[in-house]
Amino acid sequence: MNEELRAAVDAARVRVAALHAELPRWGLVVWTAGNVSERVRAGGDGTDDLLVIKPSGVTYDELTPEAMVVCDLDGELVEGTGAPSSDTAAHAYVYRHLPEVGGVVHTHSTYATAWAVRGEPVPCVLTMMADEFGGDIPVGPFALIGDDSIGRGIVETLRGSRSPAVLMRGHGPFTIGPDARAAVKAAVMCEEVARTVHVARQLGETVPIAQGDIDSLYARYQGVYGQQDHTERRDA
Repeated sequence: MNEELRAAVDAARVRVAALHAELPRWGLVVWTAGNVSERVRAGGDGTDDLLVIKPSGVTYDELTPEAMVVCDLDGELVEGTGAPSSDTAAHAYVYRHLPEVGGVVHTHSTYATAWAVRGEPVPCVLTMMADEFGGDIPVGPFALIGDDSIGRGIVETLRGSRSPAVLMRGHGPFTIGPDARAAVKAAVMCEEVARTVHVARQLGETVPIAQGDIDSLYARYQGVYGQQDHTERRDA
């Protein structure tokens, strides 16, 4: 591992360890369930990229930067003393097949998982959903843990979709992003809208947002929302 890649891996270990702490903070996981990973780009065509992820079965208060493990994009351990998360093969498959993805998160958050158990997409009835997900949160196929079957389902469902979240049937949500922080945000927002829509449906029928309005809301939020974009517009 050259000096530049070494520095990138070490920085990713710090970020991924810190982001794991966000999952219990937002009530998205229990015990040792769930995981965050981040791609470490090695240059070239991406085949030599690495991923940093938590070790399997380790509690969240033990997840220091030093505890993180490093794998290649075949899911094989490159560096670390623990066995990688049982979801590593799924994460690795996503990175291999969606080169724009830089972070993957998996949780068993209660409301999003309940929708996954029902095998039902979360319908886009909130402006927040239009902003963040660009439409419904889709359902992916049932798949067994341990190989790249889950990864295949994630990629097949999200490829070409605006949603950064997928509800894997009978399992729970997976989210993606350009980096691990964005994927964690998507996981937080996925649970929030899953909860809100569930509560709304207890009160009666929900009304979908028209597709044209979804498109407008998504374009506004993705294109002009936030301080960096505001500064760019102000200086233009």
